Amino acid sequence: MWPVFLCILGRDIRLALRRRTDVLTTLFFFLIVVSLFPLGVGTEQQTLRLLGPGVVWVAALLASMLALERLFAADYADGTLEQMLLTPQPLFLVVLAKVAAHWVLTGLPLVLIAPLVGLQYHLSETAQFVMVLSLLLGTPVLSLIGAIGAALTLGLRGGGILLSLLILPLYIPVLVYGAGAVSVSDLGFSHTQPYFSLLGAFFLLALFLSPLAAAAALRISTE
Repeated sequence: MWPVFLCILGRDIRLALRRRTDVLTTLFFFLIVVSLFPLGVGTEQQTLRLLGPGVVWVAALLASMLALERLFAADYADGTLEQMLLTPQPLFLVVLAKVAAHWVLTGLPLVLIAPLVGLQYHLSETAQFVMVLSLLLGTPVLSLIGAIGAALTLGLRGGGILLSLLILPLYIPVLVYGAGAVSVSDLGFSHTQPYFSLLGAFFLLALFLSPLAAAAALRISTE
């Protein structure tokens, strides 16, 4: 099964890199949001340090949603998804591979650029490190949960709006604990441990349950 997983993962990444504007749109959207916010609230360091974690996490959440509607749409349009449904390999493995490709293309760049964003908001080195860890643990959860909404709204007219309404409430716990970990990071790593424990629990639950739920939703959407 793992060769199939790696094959689909590599295929989706190669196809996305041929349409580099789709990949860069997510990164540029994230950068624009986090860069414009200080212009609206002022340049006072204490204010930016207080609001920075929430702004970064909201921007990351919205940026990850930009590519969700296209997660299964291209394969659905050209008939590839139907062929995947007929393969002997479990469909949840196919979903997991596509979600992994989505995270590599949309979530991982945000994690890598997070330290530069932290400098803009005058975050300490500890806060920047915690922000990177929280994004590294939380952004895969966003992709996994988003896959369920993308599968449920596949082929629907106006599916992007419905997708947002379905998954935004499910994103709230990840947003709260991801931003909360950064907010308390200056008090010491012991204060961030509960936040990371909950983010880890969210990740494990999403990793095991989301591919199964998305696979079931895909079967319903393609019938």
